[in-house]
Amino acid sequence: MKQTAGRDQLGQIAPLFAHLNDDVLFGEVWEQDAIDAKTKCIVTVVTLMASGITDSSLKYHLQNAKAHGVSRDEIVAVVTHATMYCGWPKGWAVFRMVKDVWGDEPADPNAPHGLSTVFPMGEPNDAYSQYFVGRSWLAPLGDPQLGAANVTFEPGCRNNWHIHHKGGQVLICIAGSGWYQEWGKPARALAPGDVVSIPPEVKHWHGAAADSWFQHIALAVPAEGASAEWLEPVSREDYEGLE
Repeated sequence: MKQTAGRDQLGQIAPLFAHLNDDVLFGEVWEQDAIDAKTKCIVTVVTLMASGITDSSLKYHLQNAKAHGVSRDEIVAVVTHATMYCGWPKGWAVFRMVKDVWGDEPADPNAPHGLSTVFPMGEPNDAYSQYFVGRSWLAPLGDPQLGAANVTFEPGCRNNWHIHHKGGQVLICIAGSGWYQEWGKPARALAPGDVVSIPPEVKHWHGAAADSWFQHIALAVPAEGASAEWLEPVSREDYEGLE
């Protein structure tokens, strides 16, 4: 995640601190791959809670946890568990913020992260994980000959540049916010209801926005000898520069 708060607020008076905050903490540490972003968010919330920090910084990290896929049920379980070890008053203080961030509406177990309640999320997309940055899930829909699947992306997840040879593809966006880009053209923001028609032989990529889960139905356009050619990942610099 790209962070500029240190330089924006303290760049003049404390440039070294601003560098450590923006480039080391939110750059190198948050970008290391040993644990995923969702786990980092949970660890950060529990650490701040245990330290008694319940100001705007905790609220920011609660919002960040929600954006990275921590559900209301999960954050409630995390805070309840941590309360047993770090103190009842801290639990009360954090739950007041949890209510502000996640709201009081009943949780829908069929719609994790605000995703579709109509189409299944499916299983982890392990077979194609080497062609994705971040985690994705795949749920085949209907008859296999249809070539349709619901694809779910966690925040920041995107597939590599790729080309559909002979047969193209159609994307029907059903939940969250995402991006689609063709080689040499500006990226297009995607929202539920958008439809993308991808011609064959066009180099492109698609995936979630940095702060949102995203789902689309992918429909393969049938053609004899159709195949997909997977290419290089979308660079972090290009992805983080999307607006």
